[in-house]
Amino acid sequence: MTKVRIKPGICNFVTTVIAERSDEEETEVTVKVKSGCPSVKKMMEVLGDTFDAYEVCLVKPGEGPFFEYAKTNFPVHAGCPILAGITKCIEAEQQLALKKDASIEFIEE
Repeated sequence: MTKVRIKPGICNFVTTVIAERSDEEETEVTVKVKSGCPSVKKMMEVLGDTFDAYEVCLVKPGEGPFFEYAKTNFPVHAGCPILAGITKCIEAEQQLALKKDASIEFIEE
Protein backbone atom coordinates (compact mmCIF):
# COMPACT_ATOMS: atom_id res chain seq x y z
CA MET A 1 0.00 0.00 0.00
CA THR A 2 1.17 3.50 -0.83
CA LYS A 3 -0.40 6.60 0.69
CA VAL A 4 0.16 10.25 -0.23
CA ARG A 5 -1.23 13.58 0.92
CA ILE A 6 -1.53 16.32 -1.67
CA LYS A 7 -1.71 19.94 -0.52
CA PRO A 8 -2.81 21.75 -3.66
CA GLY A 9 -2.49 25.32 -2.43
CA ILE A 10 -4.93 28.18 -2.02
CA CYS A 11 -8.07 26.08 -2.59
CA ASN A 12 -7.09 24.07 0.50
CA PHE A 13 -8.68 20.91 -0.96
CA VAL A 14 -6.15 18.62 0.73
CA THR A 15 -6.40 15.21 -0.90
CA THR A 16 -5.35 11.81 0.41
CA VAL A 17 -4.67 8.95 -1.99
CA ILE A 18 -4.16 5.29 -1.14
CA ALA A 19 -3.03 2.93 -3.90
CA GLU A 20 -2.87 -0.82 -3.51
CA ARG A 21 -1.73 -3.19 -6.22
CA SER A 22 -3.65 -6.34 -7.00
CA ASP A 23 -2.36 -9.73 -5.95
CA GLU A 24 -4.01 -11.31 -8.99
CA GLU A 25 -3.46 -8.87 -11.87
CA GLU A 26 0.13 -7.67 -12.35
CA THR A 27 -0.64 -4.11 -13.48
CA GLU A 28 -3.96 -3.57 -11.70
CA VAL A 29 -4.18 -1.07 -8.85
CA THR A 30 -7.03 0.00 -6.58
CA VAL A 31 -7.08 3.70 -5.71
CA LYS A 32 -9.01 5.35 -2.90
CA VAL A 33 -9.14 9.15 -3.02
CA LYS A 34 -10.44 11.39 -0.25
CA SER A 35 -10.68 15.02 -1.35
CA GLY A 36 -12.57 18.16 -0.51
CA CYS A 37 -12.56 19.05 -4.21
CA PRO A 38 -15.97 18.44 -5.79
CA SER A 39 -14.40 17.91 -9.23
CA VAL A 40 -12.02 15.22 -7.92
CA LYS A 41 -14.83 13.51 -5.99
CA LYS A 42 -17.00 13.38 -9.12
CA MET A 43 -14.09 12.10 -11.23
CA MET A 44 -13.52 9.19 -8.88
CA GLU A 45 -17.25 8.38 -8.81
CA VAL A 46 -17.32 8.27 -12.61
CA LEU A 47 -13.99 6.47 -13.21
CA GLY A 48 -14.24 4.03 -10.30
CA ASP A 49 -11.35 2.81 -8.20
CA THR A 50 -9.57 0.14 -10.26
CA PHE A 51 -7.02 1.04 -12.94
CA ASP A 52 -4.28 -0.45 -15.07
CA ALA A 53 -1.14 1.25 -13.76
CA TYR A 54 0.50 1.21 -17.19
CA GLU A 55 -2.47 3.07 -18.72
CA VAL A 56 -2.20 5.70 -15.98
CA CYS A 57 1.57 6.08 -15.61
CA LEU A 58 3.29 5.01 -18.80
CA VAL A 59 1.70 7.61 -21.06
CA LYS A 60 2.68 11.07 -22.25
CA PRO A 61 1.98 14.03 -19.93
CA GLY A 62 -1.66 15.03 -20.02
CA GLU A 63 -2.86 11.57 -21.13
CA GLY A 64 -4.37 8.65 -19.23
CA PRO A 65 -7.79 8.27 -17.64
CA PHE A 66 -7.50 11.07 -15.06
CA PHE A 67 -6.28 13.72 -17.48
CA GLU A 68 -8.70 12.60 -20.23
CA TYR A 69 -11.58 12.98 -17.77
CA ALA A 70 -10.33 16.34 -16.53
CA LYS A 71 -10.01 17.75 -20.07
CA THR A 72 -13.77 17.78 -20.50
CA ASN A 73 -15.12 17.78 -16.95
CA PHE A 74 -12.86 19.91 -14.74
CA PRO A 75 -13.05 23.68 -14.41
CA VAL A 76 -10.16 25.44 -16.12
CA HIS A 77 -7.21 25.03 -13.75
CA ALA A 78 -4.14 23.51 -15.43
CA GLY A 79 -1.89 24.00 -12.39
CA CYS A 80 -3.81 21.69 -10.06
CA PRO A 81 -1.33 19.14 -8.64
CA ILE A 82 -3.94 16.58 -7.55
CA LEU A 83 -3.94 14.56 -10.78
CA ALA A 84 -0.15 14.39 -10.76
CA GLY A 85 -0.25 13.33 -7.11
CA ILE A 86 -2.67 10.48 -7.83
CA THR A 87 -0.43 9.36 -10.68
CA LYS A 88 2.72 9.52 -8.51
CA CYS A 89 1.02 7.40 -5.83
CA ILE A 90 0.13 4.73 -8.40
CA GLU A 91 3.66 4.83 -9.86
CA ALA A 92 5.23 4.25 -6.47
CA GLU A 93 2.82 1.47 -5.52
CA GLN A 94 3.51 -0.39 -8.78
CA GLN A 95 7.27 0.22 -8.46
CA LEU A 96 7.33 2.28 -11.65
CA ALA A 97 9.02 5.07 -9.66
CA LEU A 98 10.74 5.36 -6.31
CA LYS A 99 8.95 6.88 -3.33
CA LYS A 100 10.26 10.41 -2.99
CA ASP A 101 8.46 13.59 -1.94
CA ALA A 102 7.81 16.19 -4.63
CA SER A 103 6.89 19.81 -4.02
CA ILE A 104 6.25 23.20 -5.57
CA GLU A 105 7.59 26.11 -3.56
CA PHE A 106 7.06 29.81 -4.19
CA ILE A 107 10.18 31.90 -3.64
CA GLU A 108 9.73 35.55 -2.74
CA GLU A 109 12.71 37.67 -3.76
